Amino acid sequence: MKYVIWVLWPAFIAAGIAETIFFTMIDPRQLYLFGQLVEWSPTATYSTGFLLFWLVCIGSSLMTYLMMPHQAQEALRKAAGDREDLARPKRREPGSINR
Repeated sequence: MKYVIWVLWPAFIAAGIAETIFFTMIDPRQLYLFGQLVEWSPTATYSTGFLLFWLVCIGSSLMTYLMMPHQAQEALRKAAGDREDLARPKRREPGSINR
């Protein structure tokens, strides 16, 4: 699962930035697609836009990971394998001595 997160999380952040920049410059009520005015609500347009940006960014992150040298991939796997959950420290067993 952590390998999937390595691809999805950076893509999520990049998609959020891309959507912010895109919709800062373009009003969703004035958006045209294939020559036709998009008649969706702004919320639906923002949501669809984010999902499309996220898909593009997932492709980019996945390609980066797959094109990474094997030594770098192994170093990442080793670093992630040292701890199962990188977000929080491991829990200590009850009765263990703090060192």
